[in-house]
Amino acid sequence: MGTVLSAANRHESKMVWPLLATTTIRRPKVTARRKQHIAMDKAYDSAAIRGKLRRRGYVVHIPKRGTSPKVNPVQRYPARRWVVERTARWQNLFRRLKIRYEVHSRNYEAFVHLANAIICFRSCRR
Repeated sequence: MGTVLSAANRHESKMVWPLLATTTIRRPKVTARRKQHIAMDKAYDSAAIRGKLRRRGYVVHIPKRGTSPKVNPVQRYPARRWVVERTARWQNLFRRLKIRYEVHSRNYEAFVHLANAIICFRSCRR
């Protein structure tokens, strides 16, 4: 799980490359049979981001801006974006993260990592 802190007024699309650089698990080798997929929301919808991700070997799943999601009753693979939304919700349950009391960003980042560790511990306990 990667974490990148930025200012609140910084757009998400500007932080995609630092975020991808923080991955701690080595990416599997891309082959013809095993493709690496990446799913993002509409904030990342730009030709530059799509092109760079394709050049890195990803199969890109980013909905177009201004379109509503397609409803397919017979969907082979269900949408997995709820995993990201659920994890963000779990992080917001930590009051210290929701209301930032820390002055220094390194202290806040430490609490983010601690919250993520607690979330992982709780999910492993189930």
